[in-house]
Amino acid sequence: MITRTRLAAGLCALLAALTAGLAFPAGAAAGEPTGQDAPKVDLVLDVSGSMRARDIDGQSRMAAAKQAFNEVLDATPEEVELGIRTLGADYPGNDRKTGCKDTARLYPVGPLDRTEAKTAVATLTPTGWTPIGPALLKAADDLDGGDGSKRIVLISDGEDTCAPLDPCEVAREIAAKGIGLTIDTLGLVPTAKLSRQLSCIAEATGGTYTSVEHQDELTDRVNQLVDRAADPVVTPVPAEGAGRCSAAPALKSGLYTDREEFGQQRFYRVDVRPGQELRASVSVAADRAVNPGHGVLLRAVTSKGREIVRGEAAGNGRTDVISTGLRYPKAGSDDEDAPAEAVCLAVSHSFSPASGVKTTPGLPLELTVDVVDAPDQAGDVAAFGLGRGWWLLGVLILTGFLAGLVWGWLSRWRVAVWRTN
Repeated sequence: MITRTRLAAGLCALLAALTAGLAFPAGAAAGEPTGQDAPKVDLVLDVSGSMRARDIDGQSRMAAAKQAFNEVLDATPEEVELGIRTLGADYPGNDRKTGCKDTARLYPVGPLDRTEAKTAVATLTPTGWTPIGPALLKAADDLDGGDGSKRIVLISDGEDTCAPLDPCEVAREIAAKGIGLTIDTLGLVPTAKLSRQLSCIAEATGGTYTSVEHQDELTDRVNQLVDRAADPVVTPVPAEGAGRCSAAPALKSGLYTDREEFGQQRFYRVDVRPGQELRASVSVAADRAVNPGHGVLLRAVTSKGREIVRGEAAGNGRTDVISTGLRYPKAGSDDEDAPAEAVCLAVSHSFSPASGVKTTPGLPLELTVDVVDAPDQAGDVAAFGLGRGWWLLGVLILTGFLAGLVWGWLSRWRVAVWRTN
């Protein structure tokens, strides 16, 4: 059994896409890279008054951000459509209502004119409020449309100042739209409170959070995120699990999505031939408020319901995605016509909805299935059976027994020699 606490950032980003049940284009294979539209990136920069602070390599945060943007604009791949949005750049006053509307599109998302974009960045001056929530909503609109990858890169040095519009809830709302958008966040010389808020925003859409204290770190990280947007988009295949193994849909190797109600169990069938190994993992995303204390369980069972192997993971408090996995090696056979064994993957979770939260539709889950040739039994611990514990226990018992005999014989021999002398 292999248990994973969290999938790679790319897998978590796909969970954000499936929250509204995206349709999969006909004729495509499970997990096949899709999305012919150009990848889009919207850089969202905090230009609030606090960006005047001079604590990044002897220069102001604003100067460091401008320098980083210029270098990023030079390195942006040709195939990426890039835009820039600001928050807190235009209103210097104290009226909260007006300050919380202060977000503007500095450069539209589209084919990049590097000179024009740099000129726009050069005009920025730290000014006002920090309306992160409103800026994220507008940035999502900037990226709407098309089936290519979409990424918001938020760079801020302070927490949102426009509560009760919680930016983390805004990020959840964006994820629920199902437009496949990922939000990555970077905190400039962050406080603990800012780190928590930016981490929450990123996690809600399967993105990443990075703390930045030097200008070269900012440049390198933004470059990485822009380059990542150009990677092929892998779209999962919708698969509707059944309430029992006998009615489960047959799956082949690939990436699948479904929704699971609270307190429900979903079954999926995979055919495993002798000499093959089933590798599976599942992630369940909390796309709404849930109670603390939760887990996810993935079991491989026979068609008669006997459990073969399981993987499980648990969390407590704020967890947006929780994942686990398993392996099941099937022994080889000399019979080339030996039938495949129908193995059912049973998925369940212990999330429970917070008070007043809608229970339908169910929580989005993502299931990865891979059926491969099993490794050689002599060199693979899981195939040999050690992973289940019985062989290992037997070896330890035998080793202990033999060691005891040898030690007893040596002790008696030493006592006999002592008496003789």
